[in-house]
Amino acid sequence: MAEIVLALGLLAGIYMAWNIGANDIANGMASPVAAKAITLRQAVFIGGFLDFVGAAFIGSHVTSTISSGILKAELVTDPQVMSVGLLSALLASAFWVFVATWKQLPVSTTHSIVGAVVGFGIVVGGVSAVKWGKIIPIILSWLISPVFAGFLAYMIFVFIRRRILRKPKLFLEALRWTPFFSGATILIVMLSLLTKTPLGERLGLNPGASAAVSILFTVVLGFAAKKWMAKTIRKVEEEGVEEIFRRLQVFTACYVSLAHGANDVANAIGPVAGIFAIYKMGHIPQSAEVPFFLLAGGGIFIAIGVFTWGYRVIETIGHKITILNNTRGFSVDFGTATSVLIASKMGLPVSTTHAAVGAVIGVGLAGGLAAVDFKMVWKITLYWLITLPLAALPTIVIFKILEAIFL
Repeated sequence: MAEIVLALGLLAGIYMAWNIGANDIANGMASPVAAKAITLRQAVFIGGFLDFVGAAFIGSHVTSTISSGILKAELVTDPQVMSVGLLSALLASAFWVFVATWKQLPVSTTHSIVGAVVGFGIVVGGVSAVKWGKIIPIILSWLISPVFAGFLAYMIFVFIRRRILRKPKLFLEALRWTPFFSGATILIVMLSLLTKTPLGERLGLNPGASAAVSILFTVVLGFAAKKWMAKTIRKVEEEGVEEIFRRLQVFTACYVSLAHGANDVANAIGPVAGIFAIYKMGHIPQSAEVPFFLLAGGGIFIAIGVFTWGYRVIETIGHKITILNNTRGFSVDFGTATSVLIASKMGLPVSTTHAAVGAVIGVGLAGGLAAVDFKMVWKITLYWLITLPLAALPTIVIFKILEAIFL
């Protein structure tokens, strides 16, 4: 029976990874596609490749098997029950993300798996089996992520409009500010990749060394970017300004895709690694090594999700909330990446999906209330609110069915 549960766990992990790729690609690639910085085909290829690289080579190689501290470990001690519970959670969360993607709505895949684990905890140990204190920060993140990212994106776009777009020689002004915007973008990317991350640890960099390396790259590459753009951009005035921000936007979007692969592959592979560890060890370990073949496999199926269905949610974030051009798109991507970096380093629970949507709304509001489709915003918000219960309830049903078969 354990072999069958393991095989089903692998299939469920593949299904979840595919759904993650299909729903979350929009976090980084929706605004460049909407702003025509890249085509949809380029977006799915670039996003799929970087998601795979992030998942396989930068993602954490250790995962918690006690369901991220959401459940009280002493109430779930039977390894077979834990394996079947993780399988149930994977199936339920994957199905919820599938429904959301089919409806073309962006949802947090992390919150989906958390909601499913809560359902598993309730069905096994009752309401008291769940550490409800861990759920409160998630509920707060529904507000923190979009508001924080939306405010940042709004302020960045207002700054660009005042300092560049309203000046008489706007292309020269944009070039003058290029080291600042390029440097800030590079700084965010470098700090995100190196500070307190598995990649930084593997390179032997402590936080101070990571900051020093990041600042050095920021200064050098910021001024190099100005020279490169001054030499290669042949457009002038507004078209030239949009071309500068188009290039910055593509770079930022690539980073968001890379970071997504590194961070969110755990939503699919973490439970599979838990089932695999229980199968090999015969008991529930506190944490388990994630084999490279699982990380690489997760990355491959995230990429396949991007290729096959990624366009659906890109359409919603990129076109259905507000209109984006390159300066607005850069503000969205920079606001998303910066807010996720700052909040995660502060220990605040943020969702990249929520941050990306909030940033699009923030940039839209810079053009007035009429520039934002609040009907679509409400629809997206509703799906965020029901993600936890609609991942938890199917988990209970699926667990009961699997319990009758395997336990």
